[in-house]
Amino acid sequence: MVPMAERITPSDVAHVADLARLELSPEELELFTGQLADVLDHAADVEALDLSEVVPTAHPLPLVNVLRDDVVRPSLDRRAVLDAAPAVEDHRFQVPPVLGEPG
Repeated sequence: MVPMAERITPSDVAHVADLARLELSPEELELFTGQLADVLDHAADVEALDLSEVVPTAHPLPLVNVLRDDVVRPSLDRRAVLDAAPAVEDHRFQVPPVLGEPG
């Protein structure tokens, strides 16, 4: 089997960067090609392991639900909460725009 480091090319990494809308310098392209090859080699090592006798798990430790029980109780008064807010618009909290969207 050919190691992933020998199969992934800078043009592969440039393609992935383009899909992610990332601009990479030639130095970054070289660095990330090696890093991605290392990650893929490690993934191949893990994939090659015999896990036929390993029980599938979602977590390595046994967990018990540590959340409190849901209990219905009165909520805060909407008007009092909005009166305490720094900015309100149409009976809702007014917040700054997100991700450069116009306000």
